[in-house]
Amino acid sequence: MSNVILLEFNELTPAVMDRFIAQGHLPAFKRLRDESVAAVTDAGEDPPYLEPWIQWVTVHTGLSYADHKVFDLGDGPKLEAPRIWDMISDAGRAVWVCGSMNAAVRGNAIRGHVLPDPWSTGLRPIPETEFAAFFDFVRTYVQEYTRDKPPLAKSDYLRFVRFMVSHGLSLRTVTDAIRQLAGERSGLGKWRRAAVLDDLMFDVFRHDYQRLRPALATFFLNSTAHYQHYYWRNYDPAAFALAPDDGAQQEYGDAMLFGYQKMDALLDRTLQMAGPDTTVILCTALGQQPLTGYDEDGGKMLFKPLDTAALLRFAGVAEPYTIAPVMAEEFRLYFPDAAAAEAAEAQLATLTIDGKPVLKVRRTEAELYAGCDVIAPPAADALIVAGGSNEPRRFADLFYPIDSGVKSGMHHRDGILWIRTPGVAPSVIERSVSLQEIAPTVLALCGVDAPVAFAMPPMPEVVVPATAQLRAA
Repeated sequence: MSNVILLEFNELTPAVMDRFIAQGHLPAFKRLRDESVAAVTDAGEDPPYLEPWIQWVTVHTGLSYADHKVFDLGDGPKLEAPRIWDMISDAGRAVWVCGSMNAAVRGNAIRGHVLPDPWSTGLRPIPETEFAAFFDFVRTYVQEYTRDKPPLAKSDYLRFVRFMVSHGLSLRTVTDAIRQLAGERSGLGKWRRAAVLDDLMFDVFRHDYQRLRPALATFFLNSTAHYQHYYWRNYDPAAFALAPDDGAQQEYGDAMLFGYQKMDALLDRTLQMAGPDTTVILCTALGQQPLTGYDEDGGKMLFKPLDTAALLRFAGVAEPYTIAPVMAEEFRLYFPDAAAAEAAEAQLATLTIDGKPVLKVRRTEAELYAGCDVIAPPAADALIVAGGSNEPRRFADLFYPIDSGVKSGMHHRDGILWIRTPGVAPSVIERSVSLQEIAPTVLALCGVDAPVAFAMPPMPEVVVPATAQLRAA
């Protein structure tokens, strides 16, 4: 039995990791790999079910998508099945869930702390009074990161700073943040700001880890997944027919390496914090690969509403409703009942540009899940037509491009799984490991009997040697 730290570094890619390690860029990742049972995981799904908010639910529950059926980001709380932290908490041991994607808990009686991911719409922090200032600030900042000025008041910043000062804010993080903001004065490098959020998250993670000493701690980061989605073309220009221009290459050529190196530094700090007697698991759930299918048409871009409420008024959607941004170009709408949602769905379907739909919309009872369906910049004078009497509006007056960049990374089924646990010799697993094996393996390493029947057993390459070592002791 060992305490477990589960590092959820979203979508880090096996081939990219191997390349950067071979080049000597990632000493902490190399150390962990060399000390671990190392495997490549299979996400078990193909598009449209190859999405991190689907795969992380599988990691946390042991259920395949066919069983958990959580399709959208933010829908995690709709699934009542227990997560690994629920099971460990029910066994009387402390847990610390820090940022895990599409998470949920069964009630508020969990033994420990929960800080949901920034896209969460159905789960609040536990305890809420302690984490609300941090959670609300980060959620607003992340959901509106594409804007020059996120909608935050001075009081929001003040509450956030007070929280950080009392929850582990390090001099290193302060120094890096000042250096980042100073560097942005040149007009370049704003994309690196996501790494500052990673540092802030780690300070909070370390603070509460040292306070709780939990049996299970999870720590989720997403910045490098974002870098891969937008800067893979700069990492490997030869893979693309559409080459980056010289200015973009100079700005973003090392963006993916930067992301991996920042996570390498956080891993090093985690290993120092964990010590030799704690199990450390690196799991990425899936990876990425070049997105080349749109190159002949100029690449794929994502567009987000400048003002979602204004867009809805233009479409003739009747109030009341609640808007919740999700990730990238997508957003949720909550209505009082299914009839109101159905009427709104019909109105949004009337939005067209050059005769084609502007939005992709899905309805589930009283909720709509929507996003811009335009993937190439329309002409400057291109007009959006709405049903009813509203005058057409220019596309550029209602939408703006995310990051002003062409997307160049897409998901891949292969992910990284490295497990360093006391008493188990390093090895490389040649078979492909299913994500469904991770939940029972984590429980076994924590010494908790599974209260549910998993579809797959714990990984024998890890658990059998660990059990033998425990019996010998």
